[in-house]
Amino acid sequence: MGAEPAEPAGVPAPGAPLLLRGRWFGPGRPVVMAVVNRTPDSFYAAARYDDAGADAAVARAEEEGADLVDLGGVRAGRGPAVDVAEEIARVVPLVERVRRRHPDLLVSVDTWRAEVARAAADAGADLLNDTWAGHDPALVEVAAERGLGVVCSHTGGLPPRTDPLRVSYPLPDDAPADADPRDGVLLDVLATLRAAAARAVDLGVHPASVLVDPTHDFGKSTWHSLHLVRRTAALTALGHPVLVALSRKDFVGETLDLPPADRLEGTLAATSLAAWLGARVFRAHDVRATRRTVDMVAALRGDAPPARAMRGLA
Repeated sequence: MGAEPAEPAGVPAPGAPLLLRGRWFGPGRPVVMAVVNRTPDSFYAAARYDDAGADAAVARAEEEGADLVDLGGVRAGRGPAVDVAEEIARVVPLVERVRRRHPDLLVSVDTWRAEVARAAADAGADLLNDTWAGHDPALVEVAAERGLGVVCSHTGGLPPRTDPLRVSYPLPDDAPADADPRDGVLLDVLATLRAAAARAVDLGVHPASVLVDPTHDFGKSTWHSLHLVRRTAALTALGHPVLVALSRKDFVGETLDLPPADRLEGTLAATSLAAWLGARVFRAHDVRATRRTVDMVAALRGDAPPARAMRGLA
């Protein structure tokens, strides 16, 4: 009798599972998070929704295979000021409508403000997507108090709605002589995410409900973002589900010299690599294309079977 077959050569270890609202998502079900911005000035024109447009976008996202919708009321980058009251008015009624009309969809709210997070929690949110790296330290406390998930992010210390300028991440003085000089950004990201995740867990958030996001483009150059995609496996080693928000971002556009409207193929290429390396959650404007991409990668990794496999059998 032959020896037991070894694990497939070259297949990275799967990333940590995700737990939200009592539901587990393991390697066989990559999680697609649909972007639905209730903003008039999103960087991607096709994602600028009023109330009616946002409702339609949520319905379409569910039909196309989203597990989670990420609702945002303020553009991430520079733009007109949006105060707390206006952000709540844009987002919270939408959270309520999603929970009422789409009970199987998980709901995330993209905010850095604890006041908005608390109102969203009251309305039925499942996840707080803090894209500005704990700028308001009370936000993670809301997640812990209400039993929600939370996203820990990295912005290189930049405050909300600011763009990077000549940012650098040198290797520490005690780095090995043969260390990859590009890993300076990775080490900074790992240290920030490790500390933020530990605080969330200490406050009472379940470890599988603490997502870590390297936050491509935020506080980073295109070179930094590219390197973080290729080093996704180091992020999965933190032991928390990894979220990647790659969709149509500037690092994709600058790499291919394309505007936001033409960045789908580049986004899916980066998504495929991150999925192969163990990322668990994929924030996307293009739900159907992302769903098909990550499901195919899951099958290639051996995490999920084909939907059907009749070739050669009949």
